[in-house]
Amino acid sequence: MSIRMVNLLKSIFIFKVKHRYHLGGLPIMTLRQFTTVEERVKALQKISQPFSERAFKHDEEGTFPFENFADLRACGYPSLTVPQKYGGVGISLYELIRLQETLAMADGSTALSIGWHMGITKHVGELDIWDETTYKTFAEDVINRGALINNAASERATGSPTRGGKPETTAQQTEDGWIISGRKTFTTMAPILDYFAVSATIEGTDQVGSFLIRRELTGVSIEETWDSIAMKATGSHDLVLNNVILQTEDLLEYITPSNKPAAGWLLHIPACYLGIARAAQAYAVQFAKSYSPSSITGTISDIPTVKQRIGEMQLKVLQSQHFLYSVAKKWDMLDVEARQTMKQELGAVKLSVVNEAVRIVDIAMRIVGARSLSAKNPLQRYYRDVRAGLHNPPMDDMTIMQLADTSIQAINRD
Repeated sequence: MSIRMVNLLKSIFIFKVKHRYHLGGLPIMTLRQFTTVEERVKALQKISQPFSERAFKHDEEGTFPFENFADLRACGYPSLTVPQKYGGVGISLYELIRLQETLAMADGSTALSIGWHMGITKHVGELDIWDETTYKTFAEDVINRGALINNAASERATGSPTRGGKPETTAQQTEDGWIISGRKTFTTMAPILDYFAVSATIEGTDQVGSFLIRRELTGVSIEETWDSIAMKATGSHDLVLNNVILQTEDLLEYITPSNKPAAGWLLHIPACYLGIARAAQAYAVQFAKSYSPSSITGTISDIPTVKQRIGEMQLKVLQSQHFLYSVAKKWDMLDVEARQTMKQELGAVKLSVVNEAVRIVDIAMRIVGARSLSAKNPLQRYYRDVRAGLHNPPMDDMTIMQLADTSIQAINRD
């Protein structure tokens, strides 16, 4: 998408906010006005209702849901994870995953997309990873106009950065700053991002740096390459950087791709896929309660085998919620040092919840039957979307190997 089109969309958003942008004939609510998790979850349910209706169209046409992000910006959603000391709400990790799960029930693509911004904003702000002035300027942009950020780390040649590959994107140091060149894949929210946190190898060294790149800079462009059949509306296109000139202070931090610290904010990933599974569950149960073929009395929800499957779905939802929520609450209670002991727990949550979400959608489709494969049926979209979670970090095989090593070491100590 061209810079001109992005600026046009931003102008439309500002116009809507100035004229009290309305949703369904009512003024859109500001989430900052609420004080409890449950109040914000309930409000977000109302705000995101239109997302469900739009999801079919965007999935079918492979378009990006700009209107969803206009709604989220208008209600102040992007600023909820900005720490209070920078003017945000500073919500807990537990609240973040509850809100993300709620969004995903309406539209998985939108939830996963905004989840990256929410998590990064929270993580960087709480740990003071960036220079304070840089983060303060960014935070003000998020609060005042709903500016959005995402990491741009993946590359075709190196694959997932969690595997430890060194970026082919390069950063050349100059007297005044840096010159960045390269290409990044899977840049989720590319059509609407204002900031990119880009990993690049610093020329002449073995170091890898993370650099803050603003969309409007010369040499920054988006190539529309996203052709996945899952999460089609995330706009995860390629970011192309052609001799982009940065200032010295745009180097955010030095990073070690293969040895990243525990990151609780990544729980937004399993929260998203659990939300998709819950949407599939709700559809299947409603179908079972209303479908009454002529061969039976009542509805299929009375048939023991169908009832068994409905119960299995609910069991899996409850198990996943308890695992996800309890680990998030544990993270919120611990200090920064103690949180580093949770790396394997976080990986285990992602593995368990995502795989259970896949199974929940599968059961839902078995309840609905062949109709679930209709192009007009949302279950086929849920099925495609939920499987994308298997390819989000951390990867299942890495988590299992780490858990195995811990178990073996514990036995050896005994």
